[in-house]
Parts: sequence; C-alpha cells; structure tokens
Amino acid sequence: MDSHSPTSAAPPAAAETARYTYSPRLRWQPEVEEYFNTAYGRDHFARISEALAHPSCYSCIRVNTLKSSTDAVMHKLLDLVCKNELSAVINGLEVVELNGGDQSQEGCSLVHKCPYAGLENVLFVQGSGPHVLHYGSQPDQAVKEVVVSRKCAESVLRGAQVYVPGVLACSSHVEKGDKVAVSVAIEQPVKEDGWAVGITRGTVLQGLQSDAHYEERKGLYIGQGTAAMSRSAIFRVPHGIAVEMTERVYKLPSFNDVLEGEIFLQNLPSVVTARVLDPQSGERILDMCAAPGGKTTAIAILMRDEGEVVALDRSHNKVMDILKLASEMDLSCIKAYKLDALKSVRKTDEARSLGMADNHSEAIETPTEDPCHATVGGRSTSVDEDSSTTTVVFSDNKNLNSKRYISKAELRKNLRQMKNGPGRNNCSGGRVEKSKGFCPNSFDRVLLDAPCSALGLRPRLFAGETHYYDRKL
Repeated sequence: MDSHSPTSAAPPAAAETARYTYSPRLRWQPEVEEYFNTAYGRDHFARISEALAHPSCYSCIRVNTLKSSTDAVMHKLLDLVCKNELSAVINGLEVVELNGGDQSQEGCSLVHKCPYAGLENVLFVQGSGPHVLHYGSQPDQAVKEVVVSRKCAESVLRGAQVYVPGVLACSSHVEKGDKVAVSVAIEQPVKEDGWAVGITRGTVLQGLQSDAHYEERKGLYIGQGTAAMSRSAIFRVPHGIAVEMTERVYKLPSFNDVLEGEIFLQNLPSVVTARVLDPQSGERILDMCAAPGGKTTAIAILMRDEGEVVALDRSHNKVMDILKLASEMDLSCIKAYKLDALKSVRKTDEARSLGMADNHSEAIETPTEDPCHATVGGRSTSVDEDSSTTTVVFSDNKNLNSKRYISKAELRKNLRQMKNGPGRNNCSGGRVEKSKGFCPNSFDRVLLDAPCSALGLRPRLFAGETHYYDRKL
C-alpha cells in the first residue's frame, strides 16, 4: 500500500489513527450475499466485495476522433501533466523532462494508449492509491470535518471536488480556507426494515464521540481539503465547490473543463459495446435507454456523424443531458426523444394507418421565434394577440379559409416559453421532443443497454438497496 505523510501536522493518537482511515465494507441484503457466496465461494466473493469498494487506479478516456486524433489528445494530456495542470494529477509524482521537454518519462507511463485492437481511440490515465493520510490537528482542537453523501464520495474517489449539494454535515465554525477532513455517510439498517443515511442536511459536527453517527464514520475518510466557502454559505447557496480536495486516498485526475468536446470519460466496457454494435455511416440506429449519452455519442462518432442516431429516455432531464453532450461534441446526427423504451415500437395497425413514410417520431410542437406565428401540425398559423380570443388561421391545401379559435391562455404560454429563451441545449424553452414510437423494421441496428443492478460499478460504497436485485436474481 502506498503511503503519504504530510509534514505540516503530527499524526493523531493511535486510537484515532484507526478511525481516520479508508476501509469500507459493502453491506448486502442477506439473500443477495448468500446467492453470491454460493456462486463464487465466500472467500472469493469477499475479495470481490472489497475490490468493488475501491476505484480503479486508472481513468479511461474515449477520444472524439471527429475533432482530434488520439495522438494529439495524448500529447495535450502529457503537456497538462508536465505543467501540473491536470488537477495536479498525480500530485506528488515527479516528472522528469526528456527531449527538450516534449515528453516526460513519468508522463509517458501516466498516459498511454489502450493495448486492445479496435480501441485505438481509447487512452488510459494512470492514478495511484490507496494512500494513508494523516489528518492532523492541534492537541486541544478537534479535526474539522465535512460529511458528504455516498454519491458525492464515489465521485470524489474518481477525482471530483466536493460540490455543495453533496455536503450533508459540517463542523461548526468552518470558514473559507480551513483544512477539513472529508468522510462519507453510508446507508445503515433502520427499524422499518430498510436502509437510510439518517443524517439531516445541515447537521453540526462537534468532533466528539457524542456526535451522532460518530462511530459510523470510522474507516470512511476519503481525504482532506480546503473549504472553498464558510459553513453558512455551504448550506445557503445551491451550487458551487464546497471543498477543494488537496489530499486524496486515491489520486485520480479530474477532467472537468479539460479538452471539452475532444474527450469523454467512459468505462471501457461501454466503449466496447458501441464497437460491438459496429454502426456504419448512413445507417439509422436506435439507442434505447440512452442517457446520459456516452454510448450514443460513441455510435455517432463511429458513423462519422453521417446517418441518424435516435436516442430515447423517459426522463426529460436525461434527454436534455443527451442533447447537451451531443452539442458539446459537435454531433449533428443525434436526435433525442422523451419516450419509454417499452413503448418504442408502434402497433402494427397503428403503423399501417400512419404509413411507412412516417417512420420518424411524432414530436410535440415547439414555439418558433415569433410567438404570434407558430407551426401546428405542419400548418401555418397567424395569431391576433389583441383579441379577447386568439384567432389561429390554419392554411392547408384543402381549405385555405379554415379557422379555429383558441383561448388567449395558449398564446401566453407560448410567450412565456419564448421569454425563457433557448435552453443550454439550444432547445426552445428547454423543452424536449416527445415520441409516439416508431414503425417496425425502421432501424438498421438497435442498442439496448437496459437498466440493471450495476453491481460492477466502482467505487461502490453501498449495495443494500436490493429489491431490484431480487427481481434480477
């Protein structure tokens, strides 16, 4: 095990040393644990459980080959490592420059290409850990602490900072610039035969054994950092960095705002999935359950942005995430719709009535730039805003004089949407298109990465939420 010993503070007492460590243990529902013990053997499954609670010691990066080459991205990352700008990536590792500073011996070992055939667009960035940290404090003063949610901690272990929404509890009198120890709150069994964190957001920590959940934090310290804002600000503002991590149990680089659009952080199995699909330029591909869009964009890049990739998710916000990522990577062939994947195929009689020419989704209408002139059902409309009721003139080939009267409330709705302006994904008013499904045999290839138990995700600090697992088993 690697070690790291800061020189600014003396190590705490032996009893406290055991407390300020990172030694998590996954807690499973008894029936799930017994199932895997039978399948793998108790010793083997114990080693698997221990490994799952720790992150991988490398980050896998997929290169957007439509915007850059793998070699170019590799050199850019090496430059950032040499300049110590990749989140101090691997702070503590000395970079020895060679060949006039173009490359580095240490840097070359930190960033390298994927050795597997067919994955030439994948790079690995090496990290390190686990490290033993010393959470020093003054003899008469308790360590100032911040307790974060499990999801936040899992991100921090992969290189992220601590953001405001992830903070659950904090010591009193924490001010900007203070050194704080960061630990994680893990779900615990409760009387109602379930699991819960049990910490109310905003709880004050005194650093004493009388603190609520004091013993539960033992062995769950993931690092220490510098408070980026005071305690009062952390629980007052909705977003922002709460703690800038300076020492981590696992040192992995943060890729926030690094080569945006050129790279995407993605687990290797997900990269392989898009390769196995083998999409071809000009094809029409359906990606069901597509959020957050990693595989969707990988498919579009393999198609060289030629053709059409239809991405589905039943969550509005997740569809927005797909569109945001596609925009960030400058991919124009991706169309994302809000639709439950179980309803993605139209019934045969419905498809026949609509005609096979209408293979694309039926999207909800969205307001145009002029809220008083819209397109509804493919027909031009003209809105008289001054009348008590709104006159909408439908112009079509059958009857150019046909009219329908709608309430002014509909106009106000369109006006409000236009005042909101384009969303982050250039969607008018932040709206996403809905779909009524697609005709049978309207896609060349279909990818279904169905929601699953996600047991293989690392790091995984909790595995007790298992009603879903029971159905899978």
